[in-house]
Amino acid sequence: MVAKAISSIVLLRTLRGFNKPYFTVADLEKILGMERNSLYVTLNRLVDSGVLIRLKRGVYQPEFQSLELEKVANELYYPSYLSFESALSRYGILSQTPYTLTFATTNRSKKLKLAGREVEYRQLKDEYFFGYTLEIGIYIAEPEKAVLDQLYMLSKGKVSSDTSEWSLVGLKKSKFLQYSKKFPGTVQESAKKLATGFGKYVTTIDERESFLSRYQSKPNLKTLKS
Repeated sequence: MVAKAISSIVLLRTLRGFNKPYFTVADLEKILGMERNSLYVTLNRLVDSGVLIRLKRGVYQPEFQSLELEKVANELYYPSYLSFESALSRYGILSQTPYTLTFATTNRSKKLKLAGREVEYRQLKDEYFFGYTLEIGIYIAEPEKAVLDQLYMLSKGKVSSDTSEWSLVGLKKSKFLQYSKKFPGTVQESAKKLATGFGKYVTTIDERESFLSRYQSKPNLKTLKS
């Protein structure tokens, strides 16, 4: 197949037959049977016409697919799972949605951009790489584990976050504390303190200050119930 013969309709029809959220240049070279130089010319034309979306250099996505950046980012750097700010936001623990997609990985830490969106992979040791599940094609930390991952990064000084503003509704205290035992002592201590607020949903600054004042004045405060 030569470059001039490939049409948008034929290409999209062909790519629909593959269960892939993205295609590399090597993938398209095999699928279309084109020489590399001719392929680049064709890819540039298809990107300019909107038929393909260039996620990053050498990685493309057909326009008929919704832009599932989380899924693509998850598959591009293996092994990894969505965690930290991104997972905390998805679970409603953080009230704001972060611009950067954040993943845990056992590989080296890495940053990149996909379709203009920043993606950050943060390295965890093998013994901390657990507590995640597969949801709609994306590996994501369980809520309790996402909190612990963030506490771990806080203990290392790698991130900043006000834990008093986190909404801890619905988290399982027993699982949270059990998971925390696999982390260093500093994280375990932070987890124990944070667990006293499980079930409490902080919605306003006044409510947060009231909660903190009651917490500080009652060292033996039992776990709050919603």
